[in-house]
Amino acid sequence: MRDTLLIALFAFLGAGAAGLLGAWVLLMIRRRSLVAHLAVVAGVAVTAMLAGTLAVAQAMFLSGHDLRVVTTVVAMAAVVSLATALLLGRWVAARSRALALAARSFGDGGDFTSPDGPAAAELAALSRELEATSARLAESRERERALESSRRELVAWISHDLRTPLAGLRAMSEALEDGVAADPARYLRQMRTEVERLNDMVGDLFELSRIHAGALTLSVSRMSLYDLVGDALSGADALAREHGVRLVGDRIEPVPVEVDGKEMSRVLGNLLVNAIRRTPADGTVAVAAQRSADGVVVSVTDGCGGIPEEDLPRVFDTGWRGTHARTPPAGAGLGLAIVRGIVEAHQGRAGVRNIPGGCRFEVTLPAAPT
Repeated sequence: MRDTLLIALFAFLGAGAAGLLGAWVLLMIRRRSLVAHLAVVAGVAVTAMLAGTLAVAQAMFLSGHDLRVVTTVVAMAAVVSLATALLLGRWVAARSRALALAARSFGDGGDFTSPDGPAAAELAALSRELEATSARLAESRERERALESSRRELVAWISHDLRTPLAGLRAMSEALEDGVAADPARYLRQMRTEVERLNDMVGDLFELSRIHAGALTLSVSRMSLYDLVGDALSGADALAREHGVRLVGDRIEPVPVEVDGKEMSRVLGNLLVNAIRRTPADGTVAVAAQRSADGVVVSVTDGCGGIPEEDLPRVFDTGWRGTHARTPPAGAGLGLAIVRGIVEAHQGRAGVRNIPGGCRFEVTLPAAPT
């Protein structure tokens, strides 16, 4: 028993010395290739066995013949271990280089494609993560392109819509200044109308800028959805009569909600104005409000004839106005973008879907706690 303990002690001391030497070498080459690291690990394993054997031999626990036999066996094991480590290292390094090349093309704006062939579990997991990241970045780039396109359209449309009333105001002011206006009172009324349109457009731009900047501050209070929708219907009644459109709001549940009354009135007003202007004369715009599994749903249904399926995802984009001409009352395409921004600020969501003869805009808000 005592001899066994001594052998174990001397073997441990010899192997420990080899292990410390190997750790120092690994520290020195920590920035080198993985091939070198694997070669050092294999060398440490064989050297630790040889060092322990020599330490035991020095303590005269082995005969000379036994020492030569063990040394020869260890030498053969070293050759095989180093060869295996080099082959494994070269395979892993080649796979890493292929992965680096694929990641480089991915970083240059392309899509990431995993290199062909088998790979270690860690490298395969890294490839899967890079593929998922590539897919997310592709979606982000697509959204960015769509947003940039919307910005360009918005700038073009805003420029057009601002130029039209400004040109009219300039012409009318020059006519009044020169004293050639046949009906000055009518000119003044028209100028006031144009100024109000410009004021509305500037107000929409300011509201949208606050939403995009995250500076929209809500003053939330508890109120009845019945009262909120009723006020919006009253405000849109004059416009509906002007266009010959019938407003219907007989499916409104008195559901309590916690919202900013001013901002939500703007949401409902934008939806109603949009619906009235897109609905032909003698058509109907219906408003409904009811509870649902997701909260409270307020819907505005019009008779616009429907929206092309390919345009449905863009309805709430800034500047989108479909196929209508770039002249009032089409507006600058900001109303629905403002609707979505305000609704999302209330932790809700806005959506649209086609129905027979028209489309239905739905605003889903969180239900107020009871």
